[in-house]
Amino acid sequence: MFYFSKTPRWLELVYRRCIWSIKTTEKVLYLTFDDGPHPVITPFVLDELKKINAKATFFCIGRNAADNPAIFQRILEEGHATGNHTHNHLNGWKVSDSRYLDDIEEAKKYIDSDLFRPPYGRITGFQIRQLASPRFQLKTIMWSILSGDFDNNIKPDKCLENVLLNGFPGAIIVFHDSEKAYERLKYALPEVLKYFNDKGYRFEKISPGA
Repeated sequence: MFYFSKTPRWLELVYRRCIWSIKTTEKVLYLTFDDGPHPVITPFVLDELKKINAKATFFCIGRNAADNPAIFQRILEEGHATGNHTHNHLNGWKVSDSRYLDDIEEAKKYIDSDLFRPPYGRITGFQIRQLASPRFQLKTIMWSILSGDFDNNIKPDKCLENVLLNGFPGAIIVFHDSEKAYERLKYALPEVLKYFNDKGYRFEKISPGA
């Protein structure tokens, strides 16, 4: 499985309408968690964040938010942000535009947010423009760093290394609160929080004005 642990500049330029990092000189990082909420893994994440009062952004699948309303509500009550991750985790390159956009609209029934992240990072320029239109009014959020927690071919310490070696002020970091990622997430997340907290970083959610 090939992917960039740190997003190259040329990719940011190709998808220049998307947000890849937050411009800042402050020691701030933006943790994001895709694919939840999950009844076990999302509470683990929330508990770890709470230990150091870290805030994060959860890009939720609509059907998971519908199935786990109490956990979704806990995310909000503890001061985190949520974002739309489609209703059925669709790949924008593999379905029609109409199906993709309708699926995002379905997710909006459960996720009140102006933030959107495409599953797999697969989205077309047309779809991005539609999401910015008055119908949706969504900002497409990508990332600076992929932890690789979704990759069954890497060990947990490699997942941790992907984040520690590539972190920088304003970086948007991707983890997943999903069963596939859990083995690597449960090892890497506490270490990431400790490492950067000890270095004077704080963890913030992505604001609507990103």
